[in-house]
Amino acid sequence: MQLLVFFLLYPVIWFISILPFRILYIVSDMVYGLVYYIIGYRKKTVRQNLANALPHLSPKERLIIEKKSYHHLCDMFLEMIKTMSMSEKEIDKRFTFTNLETLMEMEKQGKSIAVMMAHYASYEWAISLNKFSSLTSYAIYKKISNTHFNKLVKDIRLKFKAVLITTRETIPTIEKNHRDNRLGLYGFASDQSPQLSKTHHWGTFMGIETPIHTGAEMLVKRFDMNVIFLKVKKIKRGYYEATFEPLFDHPTEVPDYEISDEFLRRVEKQILEAPEFYLWTHKRWKHKKK
Repeated sequence: MQLLVFFLLYPVIWFISILPFRILYIVSDMVYGLVYYIIGYRKKTVRQNLANALPHLSPKERLIIEKKSYHHLCDMFLEMIKTMSMSEKEIDKRFTFTNLETLMEMEKQGKSIAVMMAHYASYEWAISLNKFSSLTSYAIYKKISNTHFNKLVKDIRLKFKAVLITTRETIPTIEKNHRDNRLGLYGFASDQSPQLSKTHHWGTFMGIETPIHTGAEMLVKRFDMNVIFLKVKKIKRGYYEATFEPLFDHPTEVPDYEISDEFLRRVEKQILEAPEFYLWTHKRWKHKKK
């Protein structure tokens, strides 16, 4: 059944990937109408998340952000598909890094680096960072249940020669690289809700007490990695700008959970600047502390 679904949808995906951007965004507008007005994909979750995170805004203001966020979500999904046919020159034009020298200086310290970022703007195209780093880049992702689509998404993300590892493969991979004295650049998107059974720390995110992902911090401290935050900004439709913000270069000296909390403070700032580009479709505040 998985293979049948894949064969039925792959021609559509391939066709979308070869569309010029001008046509791609016309298709995105149509997908937005379908997803938002007809299907209503996770609309209840998005509205609750916006009400929780942005209570200072009026319902009308939050509705505007809601609609813009769905528009962006559709754009980003189609942009990921478009990556199949994009050249390096094209993605370099559309996803730029403002201060690569900051990363280069950190690499000279001879330590692995954890790049922490949010599900904000274009976290998919950030995979192109591998082309500019002297370290082997590892992008951590959650495996898709359909094996055929999982391979397709993996192939798309591997286009810029980063190494993709699943969440389960992360610790063994870092351990092996550490034993072999092989430095790596590891990408972590740790702003979503962890499983309650695996929660070690409750912090504040957007003013709400919530369980916090601490896996990245645990690995950073265990293997003494430098930590840097990648702040991505959407300039206009199809164009993004990423800036590196150093966080910690001596993580073992930092109090427990300060790395995780500081990361979320940066994400909060990013969201408040332009909330419509955040991924609001996940239940970020579904757990309550007993």
